Amino acid sequence: MLENFRKKDVVRPGYTPSPSPYGRMQEALSPTPPVAEPPKPELPKAEMPKVEPPRIEAAQSAKPANKSEENVSKLIVGPDIKLKGAEITDCNTLVVEGRVEAAMESRVLQIAEIGEFVGKAAVDTAEIRGRFDGELTVRKQLVILATGHVSGKIRYGKLSIEEGGELSGDIGAIGPAPVSPDNRSALAARVSTPPR
Repeated sequence: MLENFRKKDVVRPGYTPSPSPYGRMQEALSPTPPVAEPPKPELPKAEMPKVEPPRIEAAQSAKPANKSEENVSKLIVGPDIKLKGAEITDCNTLVVEGRVEAAMESRVLQIAEIGEFVGKAAVDTAEIRGRFDGELTVRKQLVILATGHVSGKIRYGKLSIEEGGELSGDIGAIGPAPVSPDNRSALAARVSTPPR
């Protein structure tokens, strides 16, 4: 009996089936056959410009004149990172965003607002936005910004403190040798003797 329902091509004499709503729905849902598109005219292909290799003279002039500029080593201690008990050497720039407890010799020290350095550092320049506690020797310029706090034994070539920045401890400038009582009289004698 089910076979009779499944047969689609049952033809009864004198019977013309009317279009059913399900037939129309089936037609609407069935995919339409693709319509053949007319062929597109072929456009001429654009040629890619030829890239010439750089000339040797240009490659040599692009190299830095100083070998130290060629190899810039930078260490970044990111936020929430703690570096403890290390000796940092051969580092051109140290950027501290976390906490560092170490001794270091470098060119540049940068401490971010959330950064903290505890230990001993000898650098050319230092830019402190966070905290430094320990022994700091800055041969050229020490810059303490408004959020910076520096404490300990501090030696510097030049000093710049933004309003709000803090500096405390044993602080001194790096400069010519201090005049001792022994050579003070000799220095005064040279100054007071008129030239002949």
